[in-house]
Parts: sequence; structure tokens; C-alpha cells
Amino acid sequence: MSVNTAFPAKFDRSDKGERVVLTGLARALVQHQILRIDQAVAIHKKADASGQASFVDELISSNAITPGKLARFLSETFGMPLMDLQALDISVLPTDLIDQKLLAETQIVPLLKRGNRLSVLLSDPTDQAALDRVKFQQQASVDAIVVEHDKLRKLLDKLGQSAADKLSDMAGDALDIEMTGEEPVVTLEETSDVDDAPVVKFLQKVLMEAIQAGASDIHFEPYEKFYRIRLRIDGELREFAQPPLAIKEKLASRIKVISRLDISEKRVPQDGRMKLVISANRAIDFRVSTLPTLFGEKIVMRILDPSSARLGIEALGYEPEQKAVLVEAIARPYGMVLVTGPTGSG
Repeated sequence: MSVNTAFPAKFDRSDKGERVVLTGLARALVQHQILRIDQAVAIHKKADASGQASFVDELISSNAITPGKLARFLSETFGMPLMDLQALDISVLPTDLIDQKLLAETQIVPLLKRGNRLSVLLSDPTDQAALDRVKFQQQASVDAIVVEHDKLRKLLDKLGQSAADKLSDMAGDALDIEMTGEEPVVTLEETSDVDDAPVVKFLQKVLMEAIQAGASDIHFEPYEKFYRIRLRIDGELREFAQPPLAIKEKLASRIKVISRLDISEKRVPQDGRMKLVISANRAIDFRVSTLPTLFGEKIVMRILDPSSARLGIEALGYEPEQKAVLVEAIARPYGMVLVTGPTGSG
């Protein structure tokens, strides 16, 4: 079942003659005479004025309809399954499929992914923009399951808190991570401006979070009025954090020190590498590139995790006939098989 809840655009006028574009949910409620047109316009305007709350938030808080009644109405109207979140074990949710920022913005929680189909939990299946964002990010067809809005908000709060706790624990654990002996010997005078415990701890947290999220690159990007860090996951750049602007010099210097780069040279591009030892049997390499920009040095770290590329031929998606041809070609005593792809694809 794929989601298709698009409504034609509809304008309605408030009591002052203003034109208001109602959401698909508002129009559905008006069409089924659950809301009057003036109620829908008023709730819509209140949601727009707040800038934070959605139409559903304002609808529930106005007591125009209960969360349970709204969920049943949407399930029956759009022919979608209805689920009680109280019966759900949140520990089995694949929350790593959607980054926390998108999770909070769309209020859509992934439930299950099989192949190119993703089942999600939501309280407003008419929000096509949110569904399209998840569909684009996952490159999968989306199947919607309706849940009660108040229970969904509580679930999102729990997931957000769990992510924060996990990140905090990770930051503490990261202090035990050991860099390899490839790090150059630096005097105390040279490290006085980079040996900052909060900066070291924050960098290690970023590296561990990027590895856990399956990112291929980490981008440290300085701008005039802010500094941001983005992760490239499945080819898409996702914002990870916006640390204080004042940290950019110390963070860049710390990365350059552990990558065997010249911390005094900030006017030309540099390339280096570093290795992060996570355990006795796992180490991850990073390729580091710096580039001077108008507002500071931009740094990109390419993550080279050998364990992420350990796939057999069965995991490559070949048809049986194609697999047989490939295996036969590999088994021949002469010739060669060329495997090509983008940088870092293995």
C-alpha cells in the first residue's frame, strides 16, 4: 500500500477576507463536517502564527477532536491501518534509518523496512511534504500506519531522549579511544592551543557518531556567523551539529595535529590521514583534506571502515544466471575481472 493522500489546493477565506491555504487534513475534516470552515481557518492561522506547532498540534490542543477519534477517522477515511503505540516495544524500532532532525521535523517514525518498502508511524497521513522527504531520504516506497497524535509525540520525546543519552554515553566512552602511534610528537608549546579537553571530547564524539551512523564523510564547514558539521550518509549530506563558532580554530588544529598536517599553515590545501583504534580487532582509517575558505578552513574526513565492505557475492543482488557467469569468470586461470565504481565504493 503506497501513500497517496494529495488534495487539490484549496483556498478559504477568514472572517477578514484573507485567503488561507488549508492542509489536506483540515479539508478532509471540513468535508466530513467534523470541523466548520471557520474553525479550520482559525486553527490553521494559529498554527502558522506559532511557527512551531503543526495543524495537528493545534487541532488536538483546541479540543476540537480527541486524538483517538482523529486517528480512527484518518484510518477509515484513507483506508490505512491503525496501530496502538502502547502495544509497541520501542527498542525494536529501526530509528537509525532516519536522522533525529528529520524525525523531529516530519513527526514520522520508521517501523519496518523490507527491501524498498518502508512502513512508518504517523498521525497525519495527508502531510505529503513530510512523506516525500522520508521517501527521498530512504529511496523507498512509504506505507503509512496511523497512530494517535498524543502517543506519537510521547514516542518522539522518548526517542529524542534516548538519542541524547546514547550520545552522552558515547562521548564519555570516546575518552578511552586510543589514537595510533602515527601521531607526530608535538611539544607542549605547540599543543597548548589545541590540547583542549572539551574539543578533544567533542571531536571523538563526532567521529564515533559518524561511524555508528554509517557515514562515508564528515564535513566541517565554517561560515561567517555559524559553524556546522554534516555527515554524508547514503550519498546525502545531513546536518549533524552546529557547535559554537569560537571552536572552529581549535577543532581544525586538533584534526590537523592527529592527521600529521602543518597546524601553522592555513592558506593552502593539505591532505593527511589518521587512524582511530576502537578495539583490539577494529581500527578505522580517515583521509583528511583541508581547504582554506573566506571564513576559515573547511575540512572533509573520508571514513574508511574495512568492516563495512565485507560482503559476499550473495549480498550483491545478482540474479542466479548473472552470479553463475561471474563465478565462472573468477574461476578461470587467466584474464581479469574489473570492478569499477565511485571513490570509496570498494
